[in-house]
Amino acid sequence: MKIVFMGTPEFAVPSLKKLIEEYDVTAVFTQPDRPSGRGKKLAMPAVKEEALKHNIPVYQPERIKNDNEIIEMLKGMEPDFIIVVAFGQILPKAILDIPKYGCINLHGSLLPKYRGAAPIQWAVVKGEKKSGNTTMLMDVGLDTGDMLLTDEVEIGSNMTGGELHDILMERGADLLVTTIKEMVKGNITPVKQNDSESCYASMLNKEIAKVDWKNSANDIHNLIRGLNPWPVAHSKYKDAVMKIYESEVLNQDSKNEPGFIVEASKEGIVVATGDKNLLIKRVQFPGGKPLRVEEYIKGNTIDKGIILT
Repeated sequence: MKIVFMGTPEFAVPSLKKLIEEYDVTAVFTQPDRPSGRGKKLAMPAVKEEALKHNIPVYQPERIKNDNEIIEMLKGMEPDFIIVVAFGQILPKAILDIPKYGCINLHGSLLPKYRGAAPIQWAVVKGEKKSGNTTMLMDVGLDTGDMLLTDEVEIGSNMTGGELHDILMERGADLLVTTIKEMVKGNITPVKQNDSESCYASMLNKEIAKVDWKNSANDIHNLIRGLNPWPVAHSKYKDAVMKIYESEVLNQDSKNEPGFIVEASKEGIVVATGDKNLLIKRVQFPGGKPLRVEEYIKGNTIDKGIILT
């Protein structure tokens, strides 16, 4: 079974590892090396690092869609499957038609909900009770192909986007292998997605992460946990950006202006929202590291009555 793998970030690494164990991964395609960190040094994608450990040829086209040389090379490889996990580029029909069994994509949501770049985090931000992985046969659209198998995961009321990411990352590898085996046996009937049930999970950015304290405490709590560990929900305390990593909705109706700091103690910072009070439990200020409020106030003060903006 010859497989070509296409993926880029850490999320794709367990899938690549599992496929290497089970099959002949003949080539890996990933995004070009990019500047990273404060020093802006060129860094290779996580998938490339893993592929090189196994001496698998790595290709990094800037735009695979228009690269005729790459397309012809893929045809020459005669893969049984092309497996795509968070590759970050749209594949043209010329590539989708190459493999014997098709191009299979692992997507971190229960399709058709949360198509797009950040399905895991948006599921948490939107307060979903469950998420999961879906494998699908790729077509020329964005996460619109026929569904193959799904694997559901419960989202706990305090689960973060990072925690859900790690669960789906590991379980997705197993789902991929099961999908390949069952497809070869002819045991899977692809199911068309209902476009009317779809929603789009846009890329994350720091603007999305700004807390609007007029929202409900529950919505703000979901934003905080969904955007942990990146890009991290934030608000302004006086003139400093306060990043917020952890919170809890209190059973207290808000009696103050949204953003008003009701009190600060070792339990946390109580802040008024559009309905109930919210307890902020872990924060980070410029130049510091994330700390529980209990630790932060040992050497710093949080003033009651300040309005977060």
